[in-house]
Amino acid sequence: MAKQPMLKFISVDRDMPEKRRAENRREDFHEIYAEFADAKAKEQASRCSQCGVPYCQSHCPLHNNIPDWLRLTAEGRLKEAYEISQQTNTFPEICGRICPQDRLCEGNCVIEQSGHGTVTIGAVEKYITDTAWQEGWVETIKPTHERSDSVGIIGAGPGGLAAADVLRRAGVQVTVYDRYDRGGGLLTYGIPGFKLEKDVVMRRVEQLEKGGVTFVLNCEVGKDITFDEIRGKHDAVMIATGVYKSRDLQGPGAGAKGIVRAIDYLTASNRTCFGDTVPEFESGELNAEGKRVVVVGGGDTAMDCVRTAIRQGATSVTCLYRRDRENMPGSQREVQNAEEEGVKFEWLSAPKGFAGDPVTSVKVQKMRLGAPDATGRQSPEPIEGAEHDEPADLVIKALGFEPEDLPALWNQKELEVTRWGTIKAEFTSGQTAMDGVFAVGDIVRGASLVVWAIRDGRDSAAAILNYLNAAQAVAAE
Repeated sequence: MAKQPMLKFISVDRDMPEKRRAENRREDFHEIYAEFADAKAKEQASRCSQCGVPYCQSHCPLHNNIPDWLRLTAEGRLKEAYEISQQTNTFPEICGRICPQDRLCEGNCVIEQSGHGTVTIGAVEKYITDTAWQEGWVETIKPTHERSDSVGIIGAGPGGLAAADVLRRAGVQVTVYDRYDRGGGLLTYGIPGFKLEKDVVMRRVEQLEKGGVTFVLNCEVGKDITFDEIRGKHDAVMIATGVYKSRDLQGPGAGAKGIVRAIDYLTASNRTCFGDTVPEFESGELNAEGKRVVVVGGGDTAMDCVRTAIRQGATSVTCLYRRDRENMPGSQREVQNAEEEGVKFEWLSAPKGFAGDPVTSVKVQKMRLGAPDATGRQSPEPIEGAEHDEPADLVIKALGFEPEDLPALWNQKELEVTRWGTIKAEFTSGQTAMDGVFAVGDIVRGASLVVWAIRDGRDSAAAILNYLNAAQAVAAE
């Protein structure tokens, strides 16, 4: 009788891929986790309990078939594991690297709830697809037949690229328009290399290009081309711009030199990692080297900024967050990594004002958690008289992102938006009030996770195919 390859969570402890020592990894922008070796990946996958109701799968936005590809990995059937993994996820190796698994699949693992430590789902997912690339199992997109339909996608981030993949596989002619000079959106310019090395993203963009997707880069809608022109060129249009407008700091001195937006800071850093010449980096405006850095915010973008500043050679890095550690929105794993690398966290702290121009210090107001707000979270409130000055040569605003005013920028008054400025679109399909115009990802949800953008892109691509098929049927009558 064959030996049972699974349910080893009692005899085998949870183990992550080896993490590089903090003093070494803070010197470069390479990923901090090593790859699983084959034996270790099999061992960790074998810890899965193969439960009847897989909460890991139901709490994954893509509903990835996690138990099946864990079992196949444990059995050494890695190519089959990859094939199942990529059926539901356009970019498994990216999600395996950057998804907050502690809040999604791993955080809801049944054996985690029973005290045995979750299966290391993200690390195994990354290992499966990295191996698939190495072994040549990831094939160029080759539609079984070409269609005459054309779809324009505005935005080359995860939502737009996921939709382009689905549509191109169906034979649709796809053109992606993006304001940047490389595809990938925030995957390329927003997320640092120590979490997602850039060749991983560029490899996917190249796969789409080889598969017939056309990229029109350095193209800003409303300036270089109008929205109406894009609609005129295509049978359907998808808006997948993401949200790039940064929330601002308040208080005296908030406009001082040396107070910068997180997106500008991270983009400059990522461009230098590509080898680009970035004047704002070379001048020191967007470079933390030799500076006392204060980052304001508690999300994953704030964690990206503090860890980038460490690598750039900041003399000190402090993160201010107005709630406590338990209530921060960012990944706890990222906080731990940042602490290991030398970041100081000041919990229950908010900026009240700024001295100097260029900035020399932040007046920090200490907070406490009061009554719950409408969402159920305790609201931070100031403690009277509890203030101090935090020296700073560079202050990075990482307070989150809001949508740009697309109806005004694109001269499209009929493009309906919510009171938050996000585009109004149907749930799952992404259909807007404008015929043949769909919208997905953060521009609909507000700032959210990459995995949700991928889910939206895939779902809306399926809806666009239905829309195109219906249009063809009407034309044929």
